[in-house]
Amino acid sequence: MMGHQEGFQPKLFYHQINLEQRVPPNHTLRKIQEKIDFDFVSGEVKDTYGDNGNVSIPPPVILKMMLLLVLYNVRSERELMDTIPLRLDWLWFLGYDLDNEIPDHSVLSKARARWGVEVFRGFFERIVWQCVEAGLVDGKKLFVDSSLIDANASNNSVVDRYSLRRYLNKSYRRLEERLDEVMEQKRAPVESRYISTTDPGASVVRQGGKPKLRYKTHRSVDAKHEVITATQLTPGGRDEGDLLEEMIGVHEQNVRKKVETVVADSRYGKIDNFLFCNDLGIKAHIPSLEETQRGCGRNRGIFPREAFRYDPERDAFCCPAGQTLKRKSFNRVRNHYEYRIDGEICAGCKLRAKCTHAKEGRTLKRHLRQDELDKMLIAAKGREARADLKMRQHLSERSFAQSHRYGYKRARWRELWRVQIQDYLIAAVQNIQILMDHLKGRAISVAITVREQLIPTFKRQEYFFGSMLYVFSARWKPYSPFGEREFCASNLSLCC
Repeated sequence: MMGHQEGFQPKLFYHQINLEQRVPPNHTLRKIQEKIDFDFVSGEVKDTYGDNGNVSIPPPVILKMMLLLVLYNVRSERELMDTIPLRLDWLWFLGYDLDNEIPDHSVLSKARARWGVEVFRGFFERIVWQCVEAGLVDGKKLFVDSSLIDANASNNSVVDRYSLRRYLNKSYRRLEERLDEVMEQKRAPVESRYISTTDPGASVVRQGGKPKLRYKTHRSVDAKHEVITATQLTPGGRDEGDLLEEMIGVHEQNVRKKVETVVADSRYGKIDNFLFCNDLGIKAHIPSLEETQRGCGRNRGIFPREAFRYDPERDAFCCPAGQTLKRKSFNRVRNHYEYRIDGEICAGCKLRAKCTHAKEGRTLKRHLRQDELDKMLIAAKGREARADLKMRQHLSERSFAQSHRYGYKRARWRELWRVQIQDYLIAAVQNIQILMDHLKGRAISVAITVREQLIPTFKRQEYFFGSMLYVFSARWKPYSPFGEREFCASNLSLCC
């Protein structure tokens, strides 16, 4: 018989409501609450609060709210505060009851301004160290990559700092004065003539379409379980090759292990980076930036540097036509010698069209430490380096792809230090997920080991239960359309 619902009458009082019982044992927030320490933040920020005045929201609760904002990719802080009373699991995670008053959304923005970036950097580093203690970080092989983040500002806010209009338009000059004040207060870096009056920390970057205001996040990922060991935010126009040394240093500081191999794309393949890795005894599996750009633009169809034979006894190069390029000068800034040939000889050469387009003739450069550099470049083309570069295409891109679910592609807030906080929170959430998955997998493996010891006679036998095939072996590998891990956890009792 079909039932019918009568008019709903809300109760005046609800008895026997316990949030502890409403949150399932396998809930993600319950696992985070058990394994992650949020109370440390109280000691970190106690100097930023006074002794008098109104009592603030406890700092651990504020940090948990910011974690929920990123973990569930809530669109705004207003929406977060509106959703908290509707979610029993969020109330339990924050330590609230059904009748507790939810704070205003401005509490979060005030806390960020009060605490600064260092607190969130410390939170990220604590999560990294937990992953190290859990055995999830090897620390020896490091994958480095970068990705662009759209700034929370419109292209209409971009102004030309060198335009003549600033001398003709009074309102434009007033706008420039206000921008200078903001830059002076926040110390926003300026890397180009175009800058946003809304978010001076972002820079105009063109990639795959029209120019946009963007930031750039630089990330180092460990090879063992894809734990993010270091992250750094810069304006979008910053060259990622300049940050390799810093990323290696932060990684070694966070995991307390020495890097043996670093893997990156050709944008990191600068001479200074190769020599830096050589001095520290680090294998640099990085394609050379110079070699990557040889066949592009004006260099298309031109003899490469390898076509010129170097004679160490004479300290000179021999060109494909048999002429000699002698050492002429030394560049103190880039630490390389320049080798040239007489312009008249080069002008009358039959191979000139394939050798150079320069009027002065072909010029070659040889670094002061070229012998060491050549060894690094040869190692970067070896079999091991090729395998690591192939792995990097999947590992680094997968790390950024997983960040999409936490809204990393667009900045939530404005100014560099605020977006850096967002970057730390996203990286910490990704590492927390890796840590929780590891602990879940370890618990399942322990349960399976116990069952093996209790039922040794079932080993190497197969049984059918309905349409499910159970294979009992040393590792207990059940086959199921629902996935191996979930199937082991939920249906293992049926086998016994």
